[in-house]
Formats: sequence, C-alpha cells, structure tokens
Amino acid sequence: MLQKLNFPEFSFRFKNSENKISIFDVIRKRFIILQPEEWVRQHCIHYLMVVKGYPKSLINVEKELITNTLRKRYDIVVYNSDGTIHLVIECKSPKVTINQDTFNQIAQYNLSLNATYLMITNGLIHYYCQMDFKEEKYHFLKDIPEHQT
Repeated sequence: MLQKLNFPEFSFRFKNSENKISIFDVIRKRFIILQPEEWVRQHCIHYLMVVKGYPKSLINVEKELITNTLRKRYDIVVYNSDGTIHLVIECKSPKVTINQDTFNQIAQYNLSLNATYLMITNGLIHYYCQMDFKEEKYHFLKDIPEHQT
C-alpha cells in the first residue's frame, strides 16, 4: 500500500517486474523503480502540470549539476520559456524530516542554478520560497506561482 501524500489524487501508471514496482515518469518517458522519494517526485511533477499548469516541455528531472566541483543531482527543475530556471524542487522521502540541512542543500544547488523559486517537500510537508538575490536570502510563500504564459 502506497503512502498517502499531502497532494491531490493523481493517476499513475505502474508496472511490476521481478517483484519490483515501477512508476511511469511522464518527463523521463520511462518506468522508474518506485522508492519513497520517487513517489514524492512523481506527485510533484503531476502537481506542477495538473494544478499549476506548467507544460511538460519546461520540466526537467534528475539531472546532474556541478557545485563547488562536487557532482550533485537535482530532483526537479522548471525552466522559463527563455531557458532560465524558474523553480528548483528538492524531494525527500516522507520519512525524512525537512530541516536546515535540507534548505542548505537546495540553497547550494541554487548557487549554480539561480532559480527564482524553491520548493522542498517530503510529500507531507511542503515549503515554498522566493529568492531575493539582492539581499541573498529567501522569503517563504504559501505556494508556488502558477505557470504564466
């Protein structure tokens, strides 16, 4: 039984092979082994598309980035149509408590990415921030903005 998350209900495609359940990722266009963090990531992707109206073409999942010579992978990035980065999302397993280390992690990623908005979620609790690059801090928001065309 999959854990109920603090997101609207979405329909997903699943596949079972070799006693491993996989979930279809509409962005990567393939089945991904269903781990707790992946369950959260897939809900985020659907939330962005269904609730917030972001087109699939602007969403990117699990790509490598180099920050301070370290290789890291971000969970989800949403681009603006001009190619700049609008939003970075860090997904954690529902069992992971979101704390200052989680914020430090996404802030570190954002030094390279320069996104306007940040979202951190473990599927149960979501935090949304807007960057203030002049003041070098972030402001908490109630939600991320809807896609503007």
